[in-house]
Amino acid sequence: MSVTAVVPTLNEEANILPCLESLAWVERRVVFDCYSTDETVKLAREAGAEVLQHPFENYAQFHNAAMDQVEAIWILFVDADERVTPELAAEIQALVAEDPPEVLWWIPRHNYIFGRLTKSAGWYPDYQARLLRPRYVRWERPVHEVAIADGPEGYLEYPLIHYNYDDLADFRVRQERYNKYDAQILFREGVRPRCYTPYTQFVRHFWWRFVTLGGHQESLHGFRLSLLMAYYELKKYRHLARLWREQKR
Repeated sequence: MSVTAVVPTLNEEANILPCLESLAWVERRVVFDCYSTDETVKLAREAGAEVLQHPFENYAQFHNAAMDQVEAIWILFVDADERVTPELAAEIQALVAEDPPEVLWWIPRHNYIFGRLTKSAGWYPDYQARLLRPRYVRWERPVHEVAIADGPEGYLEYPLIHYNYDDLADFRVRQERYNKYDAQILFREGVRPRCYTPYTQFVRHFWWRFVTLGGHQESLHGFRLSLLMAYYELKKYRHLARLWREQKR
């Protein structure tokens, strides 16, 4: 039972080679690229990977397009800033050799945030839908995409390594982008915030991450992450309120 690794990319020249090196054990490596303007495509081809290019509309559409274009029994999605450990590779190989009934497998992640392994405040186990039979799975939602499986699902033991958020500037850029997507989803779902909602969401989210999810275990690092995530939760609901005001006008 062969495994094809699919790596979605856009300007990932700093990450693509280490990512592909961690996938040397798969039968086929496909870089599914959104017309990168840096050296991503060149480096991927030099490393022996197949490159396909496709326009990006949203994250779910991009994953579905990859599954439509890549013929495979099993697809393993791996982001360019992720690495597959030897332990995870062995677990996947043993699993597919058994031809299990599950059509979708969730993989935990070890997130390195600002260079530090972070296992509290909601960052672990951080299960991701990554190993799947493409005939039985489709993706929904434009951001924070969700895999919908037509069949049983399972969970793997060994984690992906995820080099997430290099620094505060990287964190801010990505959170601003995610916020706009998330606010638009809430808007389309008819969620109407009240004037106090952004502030109550800030308090609720900070408490959830720092206390309920154990962010306090990470000391100052956990406090800062919980505070940052709560702040962007506040901004998301402010943006949602702005969308409703614009519609009213």
